[in-house]
Amino acid sequence: MKIEWAGGVLLTSLILLAGCGGGGLEGSQEPDPVVQDFGIAYVKRALPVDEQGGVQSEDVRDAVDFRPGGDLYFRPFADAGAPEVNVTGEITQGMGDVRDVTVSWDATRLLFALRLPEIEGADEEDQPTWNIWEYEIESGALRRVIASDTLAEEGQDISPRYLPDGRILFASTRQRRSRAILLDEGKPQFSALDEDLDNPALLLHVMRADGTEIRQISFNASHDLDPVVTPDGKVVFSRWDNMGGRNEISLYRMRPDGVGLELLYGAHSHASGSEGDLIQFMEPRTMPDGRLLVLARSFAGADLGGDLITVDVERFADDLSPIADWAGLAGPAQAPATRHAISTVEGPSPGGRFLSGFPLWDGTDRLLVSWTPCRLQDVDGNLLPCVEPWLSNPELTSAPPLYSLFVYDPLDGTQLPVVPPQEGVLYTDVVAAAPRPLPEVLLDLQPGEGLDPVWVDEGVGVLHIRSVYDLDGVFDPMGAPVSDLATMADPLQTPPDQRPARFLRVIKAVPMPDRDVVQVPGSAFGRSRGQLMREIVAYAPIEPDGSVMVKVPANVPLTLSVLDARGRRIGGRHQNWFQVQAGEKLECNGCHDHAAAEPLPHGRLDARPPLNGGAVVDGQPFPNANPALVAMAGESMAETRIRISCESDLCRALDGSPDPLFVDHWTDPETALPAPSFSLAYRDLRTPPPTSAACLDRWGATCRITIHYEIHIHPLWGVDRRVFDELGNLLEDRTCNTCHSPADAEGNAQVPAAQLDLADGPSDQEPDHFKSYRELMFPDNELELDENGLLVERMVQQVDGEGNPVFVTDEEGNLVLDPVTGEPIPVLVPVRARGPSMSTASASAGTFMATFDAGGAHEGWLEPAELRLIAEWLDIGGQYYNDPFAVPVD
Repeated sequence: MKIEWAGGVLLTSLILLAGCGGGGLEGSQEPDPVVQDFGIAYVKRALPVDEQGGVQSEDVRDAVDFRPGGDLYFRPFADAGAPEVNVTGEITQGMGDVRDVTVSWDATRLLFALRLPEIEGADEEDQPTWNIWEYEIESGALRRVIASDTLAEEGQDISPRYLPDGRILFASTRQRRSRAILLDEGKPQFSALDEDLDNPALLLHVMRADGTEIRQISFNASHDLDPVVTPDGKVVFSRWDNMGGRNEISLYRMRPDGVGLELLYGAHSHASGSEGDLIQFMEPRTMPDGRLLVLARSFAGADLGGDLITVDVERFADDLSPIADWAGLAGPAQAPATRHAISTVEGPSPGGRFLSGFPLWDGTDRLLVSWTPCRLQDVDGNLLPCVEPWLSNPELTSAPPLYSLFVYDPLDGTQLPVVPPQEGVLYTDVVAAAPRPLPEVLLDLQPGEGLDPVWVDEGVGVLHIRSVYDLDGVFDPMGAPVSDLATMADPLQTPPDQRPARFLRVIKAVPMPDRDVVQVPGSAFGRSRGQLMREIVAYAPIEPDGSVMVKVPANVPLTLSVLDARGRRIGGRHQNWFQVQAGEKLECNGCHDHAAAEPLPHGRLDARPPLNGGAVVDGQPFPNANPALVAMAGESMAETRIRISCESDLCRALDGSPDPLFVDHWTDPETALPAPSFSLAYRDLRTPPPTSAACLDRWGATCRITIHYEIHIHPLWGVDRRVFDELGNLLEDRTCNTCHSPADAEGNAQVPAAQLDLADGPSDQEPDHFKSYRELMFPDNELELDENGLLVERMVQQVDGEGNPVFVTDEEGNLVLDPVTGEPIPVLVPVRARGPSMSTASASAGTFMATFDAGGAHEGWLEPAELRLIAEWLDIGGQYYNDPFAVPVD
């Protein structure tokens, strides 16, 4: 069977209706005059193959990979017989690459990313970068948007999109603002790597149409990709959440000036592939009805592609989770965009697969798509369609994809081919040169007009969480015997010492440099690289209703932790980065349990209504609240306290602090005695504090708490903790490394107390680490004194499953005899009587901290400020260093 394509091109019988998996090449193949009314642009390149001829996967996380041979093509109308113009061939000579094509709202210009050919013999840093180019359709004029060679090569620029005000939005490794902040921190400028430490992170930037006034607007520790402007003028994009154990790409949203970042969709919807497999949400495109057209694919992409789906982001935050205004709506939010039976896992997909899609916006709901049929091949390379019995034949494998371009009509499932396929060629990034409605223009907010001018000058924004006890819209007492938020917030019913959440810790990602900037050995991260390096940028008190407001540094990726009165994290780590622009107030209803059995909305203000917190309940102030703090309806207690404080001073109440500081503002002194104030202050340390003296005096946007084990933690073990009586007689020596040492005060060998050696000196296991760090963080061997008084590892005889002793054997299995005794040599193994006393998971995960708590063996031996320092270091990951430039260079 042969099918005649528009333009008279004949294909072999391999593309059958049955092989299209239902909804493939149905209906008339006659030219469509409506389709022909507009031009199309697309990228054509060679199918990427390895040395053995196998198709190379393209991981979306390797977003700036260069595959020579891609060019931009344009046809004046969407028909296979239309003339094809190679727009970029003259400058690429067929050895460059093109990607990420988009079209202006009036359909007069095309925007795309282009990389020139490799320079033979040049070093990597001297090779061309991806640049943004523009093509004027009528005149044929082609220009690089950034004219200056020097400026154009500052970074890798991809994913361009037109903003409705004429500016250009794009993803780039330039990291313009992030690099400037590095200078403020006293570090060299560089583009930080993603959290896999593979490539510089791509972040969103904006520039004028002439390539000037480049400004970074997103701040993530991994990639932000594929932006699209929605009709309301906001920007939706694909963000790679790659913190700790999180590794997924979801949809985020913000204004085009970077204000109001929020998770829009998909945090709990990744296991929604064709077989429950994990998918990522890529290349969002707006549709006329408000839905998004999204390419759902694995990171690597089966046959390079995936499935085109529609997502109802106006009513849903996840596939089965509607936002508050649509509570009760069943869903799902996701639906196939076509009738093809697409598989998102490796192997044959009866309905083929998609590589890209573009809504036509012509009133027909049709899509321009790049699609490949499903094809099988035998060992000799003969091609067969994906139908039974061939689909069930284990000797057949998937043939290389054959992506070409079609117009798909969802009303009747017909698919009109507009560009004939070619073996070994990919057609992708297709767009229609047809006018679309101009989105709302959202001008950048200005100081005094949406942004607080004082905060702008300080380089900060403000984070406002209405209640940390609000867990996905449900009251979470965090273990306290309290049934509702009103009771928790009442200072008489729930005194401060009964409230679990007392402080907020705000944490910043430390930018990680490429090895060309500085070599960072794996040992620098310590026990685990999972959290990379972290700095703390602020502490703030949590009010009785769980609310908190605090200034945080602008234009850096931030996360947070909720702490108890001892300064230790409650619950797990927050696994998303957020940002604030200078002058912005970022609102958040509460917290989220990502591991909850039932997926719930997360990150969107409209996802769930906030709990009824604050100092006003049913229009009346709390009867037991301090009458000096007169609340306004709708305010959280943090808003009330800070508003009143700002009326009487310079608004220092909003400032972050280097220390957890508690003052009982809310207890009415007429009805109860306020709780005593306290602090866990660095000034109480007898060892170097992990921040500057200037920041201890006045905390600001550039202040950082940076903890290194050798400098800030290890010295604690040597602090003089001897206890004397009134006459100066030594009663007890509580100095840590007196007992936890391999030698006593006279230099005699001893077994360290609790088998924990905290003495000075490098580890014999890892010379880059102090011995004490390895003892605290890694499994260890017990020690004992032998008959000569020497300290040796304690060993026991290894036995087999039947309890028989096991002896050393040679390669042939023969027993090896001791040359002195002539006896078999026993196989000895270390006895691991305990696990590590510290854990990089948190301060509460190991046994160390409990030793100093009430009832512990060493209760009161360390000061609260010292325990706070150890706890915060463990909570952020227990790294050996938290600054790549502090690591010693050999």
